[in-house]
Amino acid sequence: MSDVTTEDYSTASAPVWVGLLPWQHDAARAALRHRARWPHALLLTGREGIGKRTFALELARSLLCEDGAGDGFACGVCASCRYVQAGQHPDLRVVEPVEVDDDNVATPSLWITIAHVRALIDWAQLTSHRHVAKVAVIAPAERMNVAAANALLKTLEEPPPGTYLILVAHQPGRLPATVRSRCQWLAAPVPDEAVAREWLVGQGVDQPANVLAQAQGAPLAALRLANADYQAERTAWLDALASPPTLDPIDLAARIDRAPRDLRKALLGAAIDWLAAWCADLASTQAGGAAFQNRDYAAALRPLATVVAPLPLFRYHRVLLQERAQIAHPLQPRLVAEALLFQYQKLFG
Repeated sequence: MSDVTTEDYSTASAPVWVGLLPWQHDAARAALRHRARWPHALLLTGREGIGKRTFALELARSLLCEDGAGDGFACGVCASCRYVQAGQHPDLRVVEPVEVDDDNVATPSLWITIAHVRALIDWAQLTSHRHVAKVAVIAPAERMNVAAANALLKTLEEPPPGTYLILVAHQPGRLPATVRSRCQWLAAPVPDEAVAREWLVGQGVDQPANVLAQAQGAPLAALRLANADYQAERTAWLDALASPPTLDPIDLAARIDRAPRDLRKALLGAAIDWLAAWCADLASTQAGGAAFQNRDYAAALRPLATVVAPLPLFRYHRVLLQERAQIAHPLQPRLVAEALLFQYQKLFG
């Protein structure tokens, strides 16, 4: 297993500029049409894996551009644009849940802390280097802990002149109401399936429809899920789920212990996601609908849907969601998986 996460956010300490994604151009043009009245605090929302961070960085680049085009887009050639593309613009700051050590090595952390926000506030008070604007991108904003969110309130409400904050969140409801109320909201664009499939093909994905379904229509998440090791592990788990009578929860959960130690928690999270998606597709099939996330297992889901009882299935799905929310510190990932698999097996008598 090389990677089993679906996170939408980079852990790099410097912003990585990749340009707009194909489905983002119209939305960016519409937003930048109002550049002269740009809000001092913007909350960019949308599902995980659709490129919100990329979109936010392009908005930031346009706000920092020194020779902007008439449509509000960045020119791409001025000094500011080149600094952004290189990840070195002194007037652009990206705040993420990472910790940087004395050797400038960044490692992911669980929260954006008050130290991150205080450093942002200190930076905001400095004079702009390029004398155009200053832009801070906070992603994902819902990772701010309570102290960090409270520390940001005054700057959100009264930022220094020419300073703009862009908060990026796929779970905006987890932000305090005091933060949400100080921001103007903007929904990040979501591609239709045809555009997403075409983009994935361009990224070298062989079966874009399947991984796109697994990612619930989020192309960047789908690109990560196209990883061959991930797909092989998913197949092993879903093949086992497709045959409850022969399912061996102990043997299947033991695959977690065979993964590298630093990936065991991530594999448990992926396994819970697979179980939750499987149960959701069982319920959909049972109601006469289609399998949405596991289209490639539709034939295996149909006979199972005829024998599982709806209420126990609903309760089990709720258990999975609760377990997924508490996954940050599982002491024994394998034992958690074993317990969930035994519960799954009981659904079928």
